[in-house]
Amino acid sequence: MRKLFLITFFLMVLFLSCKKTEFSPEGPADVRIRNLSNYSLSEVIVRIKDEEIVFGTIDKGNVTEYHRFETAFPKAYISAKVNNESISTGQVDFTYMNYFGQVRLTYDVIIEKGLLKINNVILDSELELK
Repeated sequence: MRKLFLITFFLMVLFLSCKKTEFSPEGPADVRIRNLSNYSLSEVIVRIKDEEIVFGTIDKGNVTEYHRFETAFPKAYISAKVNNESISTGQVDFTYMNYFGQVRLTYDVIIEKGLLKINNVILDSELELK
């Protein structure tokens, strides 16, 4: 009886420990950028935590395609060039920031006083995970 209990216990532990999900509550999140400034942004790079993705060029008024990040927050580090001048949102400390979860979102960016600024974050939809 004891042997049967140990075998059953071992199999349950093995089964439960092997079950891993591909996604976590923090993410992933699909992110895109909408350029609300009066300038074309080139060499656009978005960094969220340790992930960095090149978005390329965004003409004024245009929106990029979605790019997948492990996690998304209300703020992100975004850098770009305008007329060959480098601008950015500045460094972001994600330490105590709340994440959005599994969503598709849009960062609306503007240029204000020579700095790139996230003007608004739009939660477009929940992320459909398969």
